[in-house]
Amino acid sequence: MNQQSPLRADRHPSESYEDVLDRDSRRPPDYLRQGPVRALGDEGIPVSRYFDADHFTKEVRHIWLKVWQWACREEDIPETGDVFVYEIVGKSIVITRQQDGGIKAFYNSCLHRGRKLVDHDGSKIEFRCKYHGLAWHCDGRFKDNPISWDFPQFEGRDMSLPELKVECWGGFVFVNFDPAAQPLMETLQPLADHFDRFDFANRYKAAHTSKVLPFNWKVAAEAFMESHHAFVTHPQLSLFLGDVNSQYDILSDHVTRQFTATGVVSPMFADRKIDDLGILKAMADAGGSHVSGGNSKDSGITAEVKNARASPETPLTLEAGITARIYAAEVTRQALSNEDGWDYSQVSDAEILDALLYNVFPHMNFWASMAPNVVYRWRPNGLDPESSIMDVIILKRAPREGPRPKPIKEHRLRLDENWSDSPQLGALGPVFEQDMGNLPQVQEGLRSSGTGVVHFSRYQEMRIRLMHQQIERMIAEGEAKRGV
Repeated sequence: MNQQSPLRADRHPSESYEDVLDRDSRRPPDYLRQGPVRALGDEGIPVSRYFDADHFTKEVRHIWLKVWQWACREEDIPETGDVFVYEIVGKSIVITRQQDGGIKAFYNSCLHRGRKLVDHDGSKIEFRCKYHGLAWHCDGRFKDNPISWDFPQFEGRDMSLPELKVECWGGFVFVNFDPAAQPLMETLQPLADHFDRFDFANRYKAAHTSKVLPFNWKVAAEAFMESHHAFVTHPQLSLFLGDVNSQYDILSDHVTRQFTATGVVSPMFADRKIDDLGILKAMADAGGSHVSGGNSKDSGITAEVKNARASPETPLTLEAGITARIYAAEVTRQALSNEDGWDYSQVSDAEILDALLYNVFPHMNFWASMAPNVVYRWRPNGLDPESSIMDVIILKRAPREGPRPKPIKEHRLRLDENWSDSPQLGALGPVFEQDMGNLPQVQEGLRSSGTGVVHFSRYQEMRIRLMHQQIERMIAEGEAKRGV
């Protein structure tokens, strides 16, 4: 077992994620090995950070108007004049494809009376205000004012639309309100290097489901920054998921990650004596895997087990030395290859099966995998500290032969709809429903706290603690610059 972590004593005493890797059928790449961790303390966090209006105002000013955040995919605006409207903390941004293929982002506000210039996604030949008719070219240059004689104050002034910083990575379009923001790649590293092998730019949006949620954005984000809730919240997953012995790493102030092995039984369920065939059955019953094939009708695992059940005279068996994890990885490799035509024969078991989650502060989560990639985003719902918006995207690799599939449009669930009502999400939908059974109660419980603090574990929840420390650090630095 790995003995290098200074927080080793805080980890579950069972095998580590690296121990699982050491048994795999193919050598895992070095980036999957244990990375750096930090001792971040164990003091409580004030519950007011999840609902206090003054604290939320500081987050808006010093976090959301300062950080890089992905707004859309490049494939959402493929042609000249295509526009995408992104909204965050009361700000509306219009992102548009330029004639030279570049991308620009503008504040979505007429310079006359402030009406939004673009009401929804689509395509434009100009930005003409529907209130009084002032217009701008799609590159932001002022075009005309039908009542120009009555605006002497505009004469000789630059009337171009104010721009935001825009950069792209992996097919995602990122925006930043801060003109002095560091380059995007300085925020994303080393994630960007680790993800080179997955070629996100050559993937297409196979699913996009979103919903407004009745709790603070941090409550949502924190639910996907640790795996040890699985054995209670998602017990069906723990039959084939190494939850409490997941690996956690802090790669920078902005990039953290967690690795959770698939195809092994949770240490919390070790007394159930589940064998490899039992693991495969549990995976099939859960949709094959909560990672691979998440939006496919049947994963390779599900199909194999279904066939075995339908043919009792030829029951599913495993050859000597072949574990459920190795078998599941091989079946999934073949299923992926059959679907998109790429060769996965040399890809590690971990990169086929496991939950390899990278978080980018403060609100983005990218899954590293050769299988369909899951991407999360959490953000405040306007200026309400006690509601948020969650987006779930699934990226599939473009087929080796044939045209690139068109991206699927966002499906915004109504308040009375469940995540499992979205056919795009497949086996992931019911899992999210289990999470949503907790999170509204978390928000209410935070307001009801008798101590005024919440507590995070030292190892398994250190990524959450770092997020809070980074928020407080940025607020303190911002307030100091303002002389507050």
